Amino acid sequence: MRPIINWVISVNEYKQVILIRTDLGMSTGKKCAQACHASINSSNIVRRENKRDWKNWINSGQKKIVLKAKSLEELENIHNSLKREKISCAVINDAGLTQLNPGTITALGIGPILSSRIDKITGNLKLL
Repeated sequence: MRPIINWVISVNEYKQVILIRTDLGMSTGKKCAQACHASINSSNIVRRENKRDWKNWINSGQKKIVLKAKSLEELENIHNSLKREKISCAVINDAGLTQLNPGTITALGIGPILSSRIDKITGNLKLL
């Protein structure tokens, strides 16, 4: 007999969102490395600026969602929305040692933050 599982969506769910530019032709490994940079840098910002949100995210499984940004313009528009909403984030610029020119913006790490706050800005983007 299968156990019955009741799923409850928490109104206080925390997550981190990572945007990866898909217009650059990065290899899969490069995308993964840029996503890691975005995750760590953004997490460190939140840890310094809002320790309560960071701890809640750490203690709830460190949920991460990786989404596509089709262009630099789309990423910049989202970044501007985040600034207006005072949501912590980290823009990632490539060092230019392998596939891209130095300073190329590759990714954006957002939060961790309450899902309800970030979904208003990134909820229409597709998974990577």
